[in-house]
Amino acid sequence: MKAGYKVALWVLLLVVIDQVVKMLVHFNLEVGERIEVFSWFNLCYVENNGFAFGMQLGSADGGIDWGKLVLSLFRIGMIGAIIYGIDYLLKRRSEVPTGVIVGAVLILAGAIGNMVDSIFYGLLLDTQDSGLLMGKVIDMVHLPLFKWDSCPDFLRFLVGGDGYFFGAVFNVADAYISCAVVYLLIFQYRFFK
Repeated sequence: MKAGYKVALWVLLLVVIDQVVKMLVHFNLEVGERIEVFSWFNLCYVENNGFAFGMQLGSADGGIDWGKLVLSLFRIGMIGAIIYGIDYLLKRRSEVPTGVIVGAVLILAGAIGNMVDSIFYGLLLDTQDSGLLMGKVIDMVHLPLFKWDSCPDFLRFLVGGDGYFFGAVFNVADAYISCAVVYLLIFQYRFFK
């Protein structure tokens, strides 16, 4: 089997896992509901209108949410760029470590998983009803690791509104992207020189 087909199958499998988890959360929890699994691990159903950590570009103000539309179109463009990049890496397979391709596949799967939410959830989910390209991303993983009341201002983005380190709520697709980026920076940095 060609490497491109293997990559496509892995991306498809990872996106399906992400979407199944999101649908399990959507159909079994209410928006805003939180279940404490462990003291450091909660399931919390959040519909994220923006991108990383709930940030937004502008607001709808009753009309078209131009920020959301721009973000959705940007995501589509980035997915195309990542696919082009993976194709480029696969053509130079003898020079490219497998770990770099694995990291790129995880980033692509995460981007597509969140893009599916943005494209379709506004049309399909009863809690959103906002239209094509206007869907909210479903987040559900909350890791309140420890309280950090004395967090310096420049690191405040790492602390959620409840004062816990890494208090952001995220999803499986976000985990793919974050783990891949950390992995690439730590273990594959030589390739990017």
